[in-house]
Amino acid sequence: MSIRDWHENDRPREKLLRFGAGSLSDAELLAIFLRVGIKGQSAVALAENLLTHFQTLPALLNASEAEFCQAKGLGQAKYVQLQAVLEMSKRHFESGLQSGETLSDPHSVARYLEYHIGHSQRERFGILLLNQQHQMIRYVTLFEGTLNQATVHPREILKLALDENAAAVILAHNHPSGDPTPSQADIKLTEAIGEALRLVDIRCLDHLIIGDKGRWHSMAQQRQMPS
Repeated sequence: MSIRDWHENDRPREKLLRFGAGSLSDAELLAIFLRVGIKGQSAVALAENLLTHFQTLPALLNASEAEFCQAKGLGQAKYVQLQAVLEMSKRHFESGLQSGETLSDPHSVARYLEYHIGHSQRERFGILLLNQQHQMIRYVTLFEGTLNQATVHPREILKLALDENAAAVILAHNHPSGDPTPSQADIKLTEAIGEALRLVDIRCLDHLIIGDKGRWHSMAQQRQMPS
């Protein structure tokens, strides 16, 4: 059966217009991006097969060009289109954070960070540099790989913060496992960085850990930041 034969409330485009994008499943959202299916498969069926192939939507979004283009129903044109969509999303959230508003809402910061590190299959550690009014100067990804005090060097964070004349910072990293709960190593690392920054009167406001499916953890909200 063609998608055109479905009830209008079940068609992805009509469903989005009537109920909003949040009402759509991963497969339905991907089907709208794909626009058309392939011989013998509707766009939704193709999307479901692609999600099975890549296992998760974030894995598909973060796939390399080679991995993406080799999947049935995709190709370089779709890869380019996807990269443009992702970059527009990043710039949208970045413009909001750089509009001069004080960064006091962990939810907005977490959504922004999802586009930078949330889809990575490897751990990435970054830092939001803030001025005296806690407005964003810029975001920098500093380290990648298995993160601990041996690989994330507080002195490099300190140097960057001083070079940018930052008055405060927000630390961030992702958990590719999807569970944003901080480990003891995360807590110890936060303490070491916070201690180094305090020596030069730079505040460490929060450490956000980004998981999957919109999950994130604010150590400040959970009162886990070192005093």
